[in-house]
Order: sequence, then structure tokens, then C-alpha cells
Amino acid sequence: MERKAFPIVVSGPSGVGKTSIGRRLLAEDDRTAYSVSVTTRPMRPGEVGGKDYEFLSEAAFEALMLMGELAEWAVVYGHRYGTRKRAIAKATAAGRDVVMDVDVQGGMSIKSLFPESVLIFILPPSPEALEERLRGRATDSEEVIRTRLRNSLEELKWAPRYDYVVVNDVLDDAVRDTKTIVAAERLRTWRAVLE
Repeated sequence: MERKAFPIVVSGPSGVGKTSIGRRLLAEDDRTAYSVSVTTRPMRPGEVGGKDYEFLSEAAFEALMLMGELAEWAVVYGHRYGTRKRAIAKATAAGRDVVMDVDVQGGMSIKSLFPESVLIFILPPSPEALEERLRGRATDSEEVIRTRLRNSLEELKWAPRYDYVVVNDVLDDAVRDTKTIVAAERLRTWRAVLE
């Protein structure tokens, strides 16, 4: 008798550290798996196709959408990103909780397809801290930073629709809180099996 594995959606606006939290969770918990996202954006230096993302043409991405293969997808700063349903199902069928770093609307789409999903919304400690983090990347123009900040502040309105909210003031604390949530959800799924 085994508990059912579940998708773990770590989401929140740009700049809150959701990718860092997701990567730490994957590195520190061998019962998790990663669902490689698909994207139409170009590969960045140091990225590995199939590990970081599956890089697709616009036509290939469109075909996946039309065939209903994507659990969620979004256009982010001019590029499409999505998650294959099959990748989620494959990981959970193997008994691994699948960690996904997706946009806030994508998390809701995943929850509708996989009701057992656990949605964790990452909040910045303050709007000022969020702006500081976005500026700290030093990779974007002032116009892009302002747009990202405006969009990020708008996305904060999604937090109440998520199962859990974690404030990322200190990364180690946010990772600990996320791991605690995952442990509690695993216990809940075991209880469901035993009842």
C-alpha cells in the first residue's frame, strides 16, 4: 500500500525566489522529481536542453497546445512556457512528488487537472524587497524592471487562491517552511491511504 504522489507547485511573481526554493527542494529531497518545462525562448548560456527546459519552435509549442498536451501554459515576456501533462503523470506514477515552478495562473490550471496538487505561493517580505531583488539581477533595462515590478505586484493578488503562502525573507527559512508543508501533505496522503 503506497501513498499517492502529488504535484508541488511553487509559484509567485517574478523576483520572489520561487526557482531557488524549487531547486533546493529538489536537491534536498530524493522523493521529488522535476517536470521539465517547454518554452519557445532561446537557450541561455549554460543551460542544457532537456534539463533546464525543452526548447521548442513556436510551431511545435502550438501543436502541443492544439493536441491538449499541456497542463498549463503562459506567455511571459514574449515567450511561451508550459508543462506537459504527461511529465507530471509520469513522475507521480513513479511515486515521486513532482516539483514545478510555474506562473501564478499556471498553478491554478495544474490544480484543476491534478486536484491532489499542493499550491505554494511565495511572497516577498515587502514590495520594496521585491523591487530590490528585481534590480539586483542587473540583467534588465529600467523599462523591463518597471514592467516586471508592476506585473509582480499585480500577481500578488493570487496568493489567497493558493493552498499555502510562504514569505521568502530569508531563503533558508523559506526552504524550511516549504519542506514542512510538503512533509505535512505527505502525512495527509498517508492518512488517506490508511483510512
